[in-house]
Order: sequence, then structure tokens, then C-alpha cells
Amino acid sequence: MRFKVTLDKKRKHDDLVSCVGWTVGDDLFSCSDDQTLLKTSYKTRESVVVGKLPQGVYPTELDWYPVNMSGRQTSSELFALATTDGKFHIVTKNGRFEKSIESHSGAVITLKWSLQGNSLVTAGEDGQVKIWSRSGMLRSTLAQVGSPVYSVSWDPDGESVLYAIQKQLVIKPLSPSSKPVQWKAHDGTIMKVDWNAVNNLIVSGGEDRKYKVWDAYGRAIYSSQPHHYPIMAVAWAPNGQFFAVGAFNTLRLCDKSGWSHSLEKPETGSLYSINWSHDSTLVAAACGNGHVLIGSVVDERLEWGNIVVTLIEENVMIVENVVNGTKDQLDFRDRIVKMSIGCNHFVVATSSQCLIYNTKSWSSPLIFDLKGLTTNLILIAQKVFALVDSVLGITIYSYDGRVLSSPKYSGMRTDIVNENLITLSNDTLVIQDNRDNRAFHVFDVGTGREITEKPLYHSQEVTHLVLDQAGDSAERSLAVVDKNNDLFILPIRNTNPLSKIKKIGAMVTTLKWHDKTNMLAAIQDGRFTVWYYPHAVYIDANLLQKCLVYKDAGEFGRSPQIASFLGHHCTMRTSNGALVSTAVSPYPIILQNYVHKSSWSDAVRLCRFVKDPALWASLAAIATAARDLETAEIAYAAINEADKVEYISAIKDSVNRNVTTSEMAMFCKQPGQAEGILLQSGLTYRAIQLNIDLFKWKRALDLAIKHQTHVDTVLAYRQQYLKDFGLEEKDGTFLQYNKEIKVDWPTIQNKIQLELENERK
Repeated sequence: MRFKVTLDKKRKHDDLVSCVGWTVGDDLFSCSDDQTLLKTSYKTRESVVVGKLPQGVYPTELDWYPVNMSGRQTSSELFALATTDGKFHIVTKNGRFEKSIESHSGAVITLKWSLQGNSLVTAGEDGQVKIWSRSGMLRSTLAQVGSPVYSVSWDPDGESVLYAIQKQLVIKPLSPSSKPVQWKAHDGTIMKVDWNAVNNLIVSGGEDRKYKVWDAYGRAIYSSQPHHYPIMAVAWAPNGQFFAVGAFNTLRLCDKSGWSHSLEKPETGSLYSINWSHDSTLVAAACGNGHVLIGSVVDERLEWGNIVVTLIEENVMIVENVVNGTKDQLDFRDRIVKMSIGCNHFVVATSSQCLIYNTKSWSSPLIFDLKGLTTNLILIAQKVFALVDSVLGITIYSYDGRVLSSPKYSGMRTDIVNENLITLSNDTLVIQDNRDNRAFHVFDVGTGREITEKPLYHSQEVTHLVLDQAGDSAERSLAVVDKNNDLFILPIRNTNPLSKIKKIGAMVTTLKWHDKTNMLAAIQDGRFTVWYYPHAVYIDANLLQKCLVYKDAGEFGRSPQIASFLGHHCTMRTSNGALVSTAVSPYPIILQNYVHKSSWSDAVRLCRFVKDPALWASLAAIATAARDLETAEIAYAAINEADKVEYISAIKDSVNRNVTTSEMAMFCKQPGQAEGILLQSGLTYRAIQLNIDLFKWKRALDLAIKHQTHVDTVLAYRQQYLKDFGLEEKDGTFLQYNKEIKVDWPTIQNKIQLELENERK
């Protein structure tokens, strides 16, 4: 991936250009020390003067009012302009100065609208950081320091401001009662900072000639090597996938993790300001020699299986099959905004259309028009895909272009949705609540309605949400990673999913489900780990550790990210941007295919051939879940689980199938399900005895009273229990029934014997 940079032969301005900014309509505004405000059309590259500053007044920063959910920058479309005379100005797109506000002693160096558009922060030579209303009324002086503040930025919620003081970065909440976070970020004066609303990461650049990436708590994620010149400009792309870095005759495109995609060396002098278009495809830079640099992102590359897609122009791409060497060129009417490949389909969103290709035929895509502003994200599953748009929200389509649903919750904002916090399968969509990072909503793909009455809440802030892609909807599982890097899974279609949530890993930094089975891969505590069958945690928690394999992840470098998990290969993106593939055993895939076809004998033969304990453990868990006791007994015996073999052997020959099924539910630690099976089968005594064995006395008595049978049995076992432990009865219900019903052990034993005989019949 790189920038395709263009510079006009003739300079746009007669002096240093200090600031630039894109409109939604792809017009570029630039302001220079020649006191002119220019508007340049991206399509025609023609420029017109729309305004002039007074003599002796020079611009320092320009920031357009943020795009709102209607897809416009406001009815008037305006921007804020900072100048050296201590004022900032509210200017319309026609160049009319709507308001000029005295704000600082000395130059106003920088300013920034909040993402919500209700506040503006300014900072200047006087060392003051001030908060203003949309109309230009001063709300507060947030900070006053002893040196100029060169750059500011807002947090995604508009509740804190990030600003730079010499070598320090400070996150200052607007609330006076909240403490600021401050840390030394650079070895020289910090010239520019930016905070992205989608990934919640901070990028900074300074006179120490380095750019650095930080998380929202001030923890370092990446630090570059020193450049030849000070870093004067940094800017995140709105989608949070990459950022641009500017210095003297230098423009660099970087991944969100910090590593560099490309380096351009335009003859521009210093780049003082960088601004991205709203769709993250175009970049503009203010140049020290009077030029306005425009660049488009090209050479973006996607891989899936044996297919490689490369964007060579903003509206042209090449599709190559690396196996047979065939190449196809795809031309588009408009600029390509987003593309995604997977599940035998390739989906492309341009500025006005969506095109759906089948990877087996590239000549006849299905095309439909898009009505939204810009597509921020494309999610792909086996049977459906979703477009995430800033204005229209989330829309789920079938691959024939039919709209299936538009999931939505109150207060949803899709312009800042993070790809790690929204996930799609054939039947389910899960998205984090943007108002509470502990909560997430679960939607049915077909109806667009929430499956649960309320959003689900995790105990900690959620950082990753990933749905599995294989199996039936009833078995759909969600993997959740929280800010402590603990990994949990839960059956998302369960009546009460959070009651089934299970922790299966710790120190997890990245994860991915297999595309066709329920295998799960992750980088866990410096090791590449694969769970052959993570659902084993629901069946036998002790079995889970036997269902995984791992190896040292040192060969993948520092902080690798799993890019894909297809077939028996897992591909990692290393810290320097390289893709590294590692092999995963193909046998779990073969095993799960046999199980899917109910070919249990073939599954056993495979395990005997491979002689892998993890494979045997996976088969034991799968067979137990499927209630195939013969296979489960063989598999448990192979991994030396003698107690479980004995238990299965004892129950598998039961005359009553429902009793066996109930016993297996108990084996899987599902007493509620076991009780339900017995009650539905009319085995009331068994259900009562089950609760007695679990010392659930209240539930046992309730069942006995409800079904008007074996009340004396419950009372007898209760009395025996209290006697054995030297306790007295204190429960009012039991005291009452003890007075009314006489306990006679011979009678009770005869009743139990009769119940068991009836079961055999």
C-alpha cells in the first residue's frame, strides 16, 4: 500500500501553505501565508479564491465542522480557522467570515472540533487551552501552561482533550473532578498529535524526528526510528486503519500498529498539515514551498485462498489467481472506498455503488446503488454480508443483493465503529454499545431484532468480539477478549448467554476462528495457541486443556496479529508488516467433517491413526456433546480418563434412553437440562432424586408438592442429611410438612422400587 502523489506544475499559493481540509464533496480548502483561502476541486484540479485574510494576519490551522449522521457537515458547511492575531474565525464554504472571536494573547496555534460538533478547543502561544461552544462562547479555560501548545485533539467521547506541552502529552478531562493523565512522550518538542475515534489510538510526532503510537492510557505501542528531519504533521485516516506522517520532503503512510507501508519523497519542503478525506482514500498536505500535495491510497492488497486482489488505481484493480496465473482487470465508474474478500465472494463499495463478485467468475458482478455517505466497513460471512455506513448504519444483504435487515439500537453510531468490536455470522450480528464499552448487542440477521431483551454486559471493558462461523445457529459461540486480555466464550443464542460464559485463555492479544470449523487460534502469552474444540469447556472443563496445541510465537516477531485462519494455515501480520504463515494440523478439520456426517467409526479410525492426545480429547468432547456414548467411551479411554470411562460404561446400558440422556447432561455439568429431560419424559421421581443428590432441597420439595408425589421421600432424605451433620431444621416449609406428613422409610423404599420397575417396563 502506498500514496500515489500528485503535485501541480504551478504552485497553488505564493507562500508557505499552513493548513488544508477536505469537504464531503471532495473539494479541498487550503490557506497560506499569502493570506488567500483557496478551494480546489479534486476532479478538475481547478482552484478558485474564496476568501482573503487581512494584511499581516496569517493562518495556522483549519478544521472543518464534523460530518453528522445525516451525512452533511451542517446546513451551512463551515470550518474554524486559527490565525496569528489571537483570533479564531468561523468561516462558511463560500469564504464568508461568519464570526471572529478574540481568544488568545499571541497567535492561536491550533484548534479542533469535537467529534460531536458541540465544542471547539483552541490553544496558542500564551500556553492556554480553551473550550468554546459551537457559537463561539467561551466555556472554560481547560489548562494554562508556561509554554506554547502546538497541537490538540479530542477523545472519541468528547469528554477529554489531548494536548502537547513541550516533550509531554496530557489527557485532560473536561470534568474538574477527574485527574489528568500526563507522560513524557518525546525527547524533543511535540509538534503534532491526533486521536482516532475508531481505534482509540493516539499518534504523535516531534522535533526528536520520531513518530509514536499510544493507547488511550498513555502506554507506548510503537516508536519509529529517527527520521532526517523533525516530524511536523501526523493525521489518522477516519477509518482508523492507517495514518500519515509528514516532514521535510517526506510523506509516509503507516499502519495503525505503527509500521510503514510506504515512503514518498516529494519536493515540497516541510509538510505542515495533513488532512484525510471523509472516506479515507485521499490525503492532502500543506507544503512549505506553496504547493498543495494530493495523494490517493493505491496498491492496497487483499488475499484469500489462491486469489490476490491489488488496487492499482483509485478505480482500477487487478485480480490474480496465483495457482494458474490468470489475471483479470476490474474497472469501476467511481473511486473505490472499501473492499473485502472471503467465503467465495468479493464485495466492493465505491462512492456510489456496491458490486458483488463470485470468485469463480469475475465478468458479471451484481451491482446496486448505495444511498449512504461512505462505507466504513464490510463484513463477510458464508451466506450474508454487511455494509457499515456512517449515515444508514448497518445493512445486511444476501449475496444476490437483497436487503435482509438493518439492525439498530438506540444511540448507535456507526461512524466510529471498530472492526474488532463488530462481528457477523450467517445468523447473528454482535456489536459493542458505543456508550458503554462493557456492553454489546446481539441481533438476528434475518429480522434485525435483538435476540436478548437487553444488551449483554461483561464485567470489564471489551476489546474484541468474534463469532464462530461453523455449525448451527443454536450452537453459535462468541469469543470475547476484555481489557485484561482474558479470553471468554459464550453460547450467544442461549436463553441466558452470560450464565454460560467461560474463561478459556489469558494474555490474549489477537484471535481468529477457523473459516469452516470450530477451531480457534490466538496469540496467548507469547505462544501461538490453537483450540481444536473450544466448546469442550461447556462439556468438561478439565478436557479443554487437552484440546489445545501451542508453539512459541517468537518467530512471528513482536506483537503479531492473526490476519486469517483458512484451511490448515494461519497467517500472521508481523510488527514490520510482513505476512508469515504457519501450518496447523489438518486432522481436526477432517475429524469435524466426519462428525458432521455422523461417521463416528471413521472419526475413531482417524484418531487411532494420528495418535494425537489433543485429537482424542476433541473427539471425547464432541461425542459427549452428541451423546454418542460408544465413541465417547473409546476416546476417554485413549486419554486415560478411567473415572469417566467407568461412569459412561455404567449409564450407557440403561434401559430408559431418557435416563441415559439426563445422566449425560449431568456429566456435562448441566443439571437444569438434566432435570428438564426427566420432567418432559414423565420421570418425576428421577427429577426429584436428582435435586436431592445435588442437595437442592427447596427445589426437590417444590417438585414433589407440584406433582403431588414423593413429598415424604424428600422429607426423609432431608431429615437423614440433618441428622448426619448434627443440624436442626430451620426452614419453615420443611417444618410445616414435617408436622403434616409422617416419614416411613420402608414405605418410601417400596415406592422407589416401584418407580424403578416402572422405568424398566
